[in-house]
Amino acid sequence: MMRGEKNVALGAVTAALVPLVFLPLAFVFAMAFVPGSGSKGLSPMAFIAEHAPIVLNSLRLGFWVVVLASLISFPLAFLLTRTEFVRRSWLDILLLVPFMTPPYISSMGWILFMQPRGLLNQLAPFTKGWDAAFFGFPGLALVMTLNVFPFMVKILANALSNIGRNLEEAAAVFGAGPFTRLTRVTLPLLVGNYAIGALMVFVKTLSEYGTPATLGKRIGYEVFTSRIHFNATMAPIDFGQAALLSSILTGICLSLWLIQSVVTKRASYALIGGKGAGGAVRPLSRPVAALAWAYVGLILLVSIGVPYFSVIVTSLIKIRGFGLRPGNFSLVNYVALFTQNPKGRDALATSFGLGLVAASIAAFLGTVAAFAAHKARVRLKAVVDFLGVLPEMVPNIVMVIGLSLFWNMLAGVIPVYNSTAMLIVAYVAMFLPFTVQYVKSALTQVNDGLIQAGRVFGGTPAYVIRRILLPLTLNGIIAGWTMTFIISFRELVASSIVSPPGVITVSTFIMREFEQGSVPVGMCMAVICVLFTTGVLLAVDGIKKNSK
Repeated sequence: MMRGEKNVALGAVTAALVPLVFLPLAFVFAMAFVPGSGSKGLSPMAFIAEHAPIVLNSLRLGFWVVVLASLISFPLAFLLTRTEFVRRSWLDILLLVPFMTPPYISSMGWILFMQPRGLLNQLAPFTKGWDAAFFGFPGLALVMTLNVFPFMVKILANALSNIGRNLEEAAAVFGAGPFTRLTRVTLPLLVGNYAIGALMVFVKTLSEYGTPATLGKRIGYEVFTSRIHFNATMAPIDFGQAALLSSILTGICLSLWLIQSVVTKRASYALIGGKGAGGAVRPLSRPVAALAWAYVGLILLVSIGVPYFSVIVTSLIKIRGFGLRPGNFSLVNYVALFTQNPKGRDALATSFGLGLVAASIAAFLGTVAAFAAHKARVRLKAVVDFLGVLPEMVPNIVMVIGLSLFWNMLAGVIPVYNSTAMLIVAYVAMFLPFTVQYVKSALTQVNDGLIQAGRVFGGTPAYVIRRILLPLTLNGIIAGWTMTFIISFRELVASSIVSPPGVITVSTFIMREFEQGSVPVGMCMAVICVLFTTGVLLAVDGIKKNSK
């Protein structure tokens, strides 16, 4: 684009992003500072003191999830980068499964497995009484950890891959033993990356709603997201208190981002590459290899095996009271879901349609934003860059509360609130950063010479975009569209807060069936949800590979 066209595009994108992203979040903080708004006349400090148990519960949960995720992730990252496990590329794919599984579905799977007379008791009667240990804070922290630890594994594994064997070999030459090399060379180089991983795990724990809404609700452990959701959905609805709690939660998350950036900056090192760079693959003795495989198997069992076993088996049980008896399994629940439950079919159609529209809008808006801001030299570039990633920096539930406040105020002028369009607006606002980041990443690999050559030979800005930029960034656009569609299809927070009366999505259908006792039918929908989103991901990946 020429400079004039870039300015026009940046102005248009800014005009779209301000009401979509900035104003809703501004309304959250504005309402939080309105005297008496939702605080029942309490001062800010008195309000925080009144809600101290929720604040402490959230921080306590975040702390222990980081600890557990660290204990799981360090050995896994080391095995996947420094031992013969580096050749097991399928492990990298398997470790993405917990991330691709909606947390509320994993939590339901664990509840079905561990509850009294649940699947574990039926498989192993000697485990009777183990449920008492699980249905408490330790169980909640474990389930939350199993949802988020892949983030830390990926970050630590990438960091270890970039630490060359030459550094450790140099330490060994100067007489450093294995423990000294670990503590004086490897771990210091991981501090910055670990800070990023720990922050992501902590913030995602504070922001997560699905697990607190299922397992947390069952054990009576209330956190930020569950109380905010309660204030925004249960009569009498109190958006004031929801906004106040949302502002506190956002303040904590942004403060942690700032602390992490400082730690990362001070603990970052420039590594010299070249010959010898790359992690050394260490052979493992048979006993150590056996222990390593046992560890990896245990992690895969508890993070993937247990929840998926519970969800799939429950969906196949004909009569719940008979449990895991031979002959008590069939596809009757799936047949009933599609033939006798119109709400289930409607939920699938609604989620599919909403995801399709939201993903397409987000892909278009994110692509225009990335193209317009690419190497622009105007002040609006910083504004567009900031607004494009802002939803990723705040919890989804805060974004939804802000959208509810903003569009509710405009209901008399623009009738978006309390309609299906509100769900589309929420999905686009929350998941816009996927497309922006994927397209920006793709643009960094486009040589400026190609664009200049197109202009030299008379190509108009539209021609350059259509024949050069779009083909070269198509994979990034498709990746952003795919992620937005998949997550919108199974999204829970916005679907449960801003869905208009009578509109049911896949996630709210699953939650309703689970809470009302129709567990097998709910688990049928959960299986379909996972299979469908996984199928979409594999299909898009196959199309991208065939198009190369």
